[in-house]
Amino acid sequence: MYRTHTNGQLRAEHIGNTVTLSGWVQKIRDKGFMIWVDLRDRYGITQLIFDEERTDKTVMEMASKLGREFVIQVTGKVIERESKNPNMPTGDIEILVSELNLLNASLTPPFTIEDDTDGGEDLRMKYRYLDIRRKPVRNNLVFRHKVTMAVRNYLSAKEFVEVETPYLIKSTPEGARDFVVPSRMNEGQFYALPQSPQTFKQLLMVGGMDKYFQIVKCFRDEDLRADRQPEFTQIDCEMAFVEQEDILNTFEGLTRHLLKEINGVDVAEFPRMTYDEAMKRYGNDKPDIRFGMEFGELNEVAQHKEFNVFNSAELVVGIAVPGGNSFTRKEIDKLIDWVKRPQIGAMGMVYSRCNEDGTYKSSVDKFYDQDDLAKWAEVTGAQAGDLICILSGEKNKVRAQLSALRMELAERLGLRKANEFAPLWVVDFPLLEWDEETNRYHAMHHPFTSPKPGQMELLKTDPGAVKANAYDLVLNGNEIGGGSIRIHDKEIQSKMFDYLGFTPEEAKAQFGFLMDAFQYGAPPHGGIAFGLDRLVAILGGQETIRDFIAFPKNNAGRDVMIDAPAPIDQGQLDELNLKLNLSEN
Repeated sequence: MYRTHTNGQLRAEHIGNTVTLSGWVQKIRDKGFMIWVDLRDRYGITQLIFDEERTDKTVMEMASKLGREFVIQVTGKVIERESKNPNMPTGDIEILVSELNLLNASLTPPFTIEDDTDGGEDLRMKYRYLDIRRKPVRNNLVFRHKVTMAVRNYLSAKEFVEVETPYLIKSTPEGARDFVVPSRMNEGQFYALPQSPQTFKQLLMVGGMDKYFQIVKCFRDEDLRADRQPEFTQIDCEMAFVEQEDILNTFEGLTRHLLKEINGVDVAEFPRMTYDEAMKRYGNDKPDIRFGMEFGELNEVAQHKEFNVFNSAELVVGIAVPGGNSFTRKEIDKLIDWVKRPQIGAMGMVYSRCNEDGTYKSSVDKFYDQDDLAKWAEVTGAQAGDLICILSGEKNKVRAQLSALRMELAERLGLRKANEFAPLWVVDFPLLEWDEETNRYHAMHHPFTSPKPGQMELLKTDPGAVKANAYDLVLNGNEIGGGSIRIHDKEIQSKMFDYLGFTPEEAKAQFGFLMDAFQYGAPPHGGIAFGLDRLVAILGGQETIRDFIAFPKNNAGRDVMIDAPAPIDQGQLDELNLKLNLSEN
């Protein structure tokens, strides 16, 4: 046995006991006649003391040669610490060491293994196994475990069954590029890694499993951001003999349970908002409702004067920034520059100051009088001391631009509090969205989403107006889950493929197995999938998922620790009958 106790376990009541501890050397303080060593493991830190009067000379010499991150085992007596540390759980005691075993030496680590490290992100990712020794990273992984266990326990108690589905499947159009895997036994053919277990969980419903869940890896070969990884984890769920309301209630219950269990937060019934309402009020289908700054549409009160920028716009829309009148002209100019960045793409920004005396001062005073500006304030809900920011242009673009500005201002003003949680359901999504590149409609969620009752015929005449039985769960401005009621009828599914531009042959080749299954008594069913990485990050008070993944990829999709992806040797290529056709750059 390498240890009798962990390094976070010993307290004053253990004084006088002889114990054995193991771990990593965190810190050494050598006074010559006395050496203190902080010994660390996953559970905490215990201070060791080596004293030339009380410690064997050989042990003393060994202690003087220890370095940071050496792995050691010690045996000694628990004694009262002379200078107690109230900030450490083990701060009342220390170990007077009688035996010391060096289990493994260590090179000097490339960064300090401390809460506040001197290592940059790239360096820490290269030595991720060292980074995991740091308390913040370790705590994040333990936190992820707690969330995952809470999910498993909750769903199991609700009679959901965890079923594993395959990773080696066939390529299907799910919205992103597939990762493909060549098959050696089937020359010239490829598996694809699943973007989600969508079709398999529907087949489980046909199989009568009734309530399914899986905490499952998914793979999408798409451009990455801070909240995206090429491989990510879903809490994937499906239920049979349910309507939309049943699913919303079940998974609202799960989310409420997690907020209470993990964060100690009680949340009332989740508000519901239609997609159209979310876009109109926040310019975003995943609005952060922890703060106000709702959109005010200003066409009626801004398009009656000679200001052509507004008159020619499809939409004029503004927000009231609380306390924004305190912004200097220089700060406002910087804000205008911010919305003009290519990532945002606005042509400019009009503003109006709401003065404490009830007057207004705008950047377009030449065109609008005080009565006009008072109406702007009324529509946007602006109060004295606020700043009204206004953008104009094509409806969809300008809403996205103002939404980005709203979030940026909320960040700057400290309105996005990590310990505050505001969930909501966004429902009634469009079934289809228009793709400018391909010049045709695509499924907004996926091809298996059911249109709302009575809207199937509308697909022939006005496909863009058709609403889906689809819903997203939004938490603090992030989509943490989404799903839909599925089509369970072969004829309707065939029609849907037809509307989406699939030929009957393509539909059969890609989804024939699902269509066939629908002929054998498919029950009404629907489901939802949560992004576990994102959910854990938000519950942990952050929005970057990378910190909650043991071995994440960087923004280029590379694992810099193991240097992947990497070339494979010619022998492997020959075995797979593959030939590379790389362009020379």
